[in-house]
Amino acid sequence: MNTMHKMQVLSDSAQYDLCDYVNRHTSSSANLPGIYHSTVSSGCTIPLFKVLMTNKCCNDCKYCINNSKRNFTRIELTPRELTRVFLHYYQKKYVNGLFLSSGISGDIDSSMEKVVEVARLLRLEHGYQDYIHLKIIPGASRDMIKRAMGLADRVSVNIEAATPSGLSEISSTKDYHTDIIRRLKWIRAIHKKNPECAPSGGTTQLIVGANDESDADILKRVKWLYDKMDVRRSYFSTFQPLEETPLEKRPPGNPIRSFRLYQADALLNSYKFKVDELIFQEDGFLDSALDPKYAAAINMDIFPVEINQGPYRDLIRVPGIGTLSARRIISIRKKHPFKKLEELKKIGVVVHRAEPFIKLEGNYQSSLDSF
Repeated sequence: MNTMHKMQVLSDSAQYDLCDYVNRHTSSSANLPGIYHSTVSSGCTIPLFKVLMTNKCCNDCKYCINNSKRNFTRIELTPRELTRVFLHYYQKKYVNGLFLSSGISGDIDSSMEKVVEVARLLRLEHGYQDYIHLKIIPGASRDMIKRAMGLADRVSVNIEAATPSGLSEISSTKDYHTDIIRRLKWIRAIHKKNPECAPSGGTTQLIVGANDESDADILKRVKWLYDKMDVRRSYFSTFQPLEETPLEKRPPGNPIRSFRLYQADALLNSYKFKVDELIFQEDGFLDSALDPKYAAAINMDIFPVEINQGPYRDLIRVPGIGTLSARRIISIRKKHPFKKLEELKKIGVVVHRAEPFIKLEGNYQSSLDSF
């Protein structure tokens, strides 16, 4: 099998590892396999070279295309093969960075060694200085993680589930606390001691819909990851049943659920909401029909907020007011008060959402009963 055919297979297998906010499961081009247009929170897209070192794996993750019990062709790239193709793409300006993951071929550290070797070849032999994101294999040694972080801009460990019992539903070969949580603690400690190690920090990913965990379970865990593990981002992969996996007959996850989790996650991570400010249904799930910020707002007793006096914490809880527009409000009102909704619209406030939750110079703009 030639290198480009290997790239096609391994880049298609890598599509389930997320590095953006879009649950996009698509095959890459046969002519230029591995190019993935990652969508960042601002809405911009960045072309990355996203691929696995190998689809060989000894883990039995029940949702995974590389499940150890699946019967299909297993292949592997050498570090120099992968480096050569990536540099070709990079020099042709097809991609701006590398996102590299791997199954487990042999033991964990020997597989992680091959991932790290690609980064070493790029950085030290070829002088490549742009973006590298390396996936840390659960169970990798501290030394191997430290080496990876010394070469990568960002690293990540897939936590996959919100609870130990949730992980046991989808894998029998990983230990939640030993293989995953301990590695997250090491990443935090290594970065804290030397911020130049993985300067963009660490991220993680959860599979949504592959087990019976609720949205409350998931969001409590991601809040803990932000507060205690210094994780920068959490990604939510909507479960898709795959043939010849133990979960092939399980219904697919609902993409709307993942979308609502991303919205709620932003409230926890960027807006510094507490989990108990979010509104869950009796079964622990978010209301799929409502924006979580709006659902939270209609259950708060802080409204209406006076635009010309309200503190930052209250302003960012107003639907339609983001962190940037809240800072603009505070800066502008020091010079002169806001008098009209049009003034708010000009600085980025989504006025039709904010109206029932705000006052301008003591006057209600509308009431919730009108919406």
